[in-house]
Amino acid sequence: QVQLVESGGGLVQAGDSLRLSCAASGRTFSSYNMGWFRQAPGKEREFVAAISRSEYSTTYPDSVKGRFTISRDNAKNTVYLQMNSLKPEDTAVYYCAASLSGAGYDYWGQGTQVTVSS
Repeated sequence: QVQLVESGGGLVQAGDSLRLSCAASGRTFSSYNMGWFRQAPGKEREFVAAISRSEYSTTYPDSVKGRFTISRDNAKNTVYLQMNSLKPEDTAVYYCAASLSGAGYDYWGQGTQVTVSS
């Protein structure tokens, strides 16, 4: 069992940068694929970024590619999401998630609010 706690959200202006952190408990953090998702009011949950457990390969949708970067520090049991050139459309609650099998995500954090003003 793993617990995830996100932090680093806040209110910023368009064009600004923000870094989110996700701290994980447990002894097997390095065994999990990690991901970030977001959900805006009235919208469905959207995939943002993922990083694999061993080779550290990353995946992004076109909506954030070139602006967002996911990384992980297994020694600190932490995954990060660096967000640059933020747009109002990025406004959402951002969730950290962990996947053991790779077929889906098994554990989720409580979310952290990111608001980008014009």
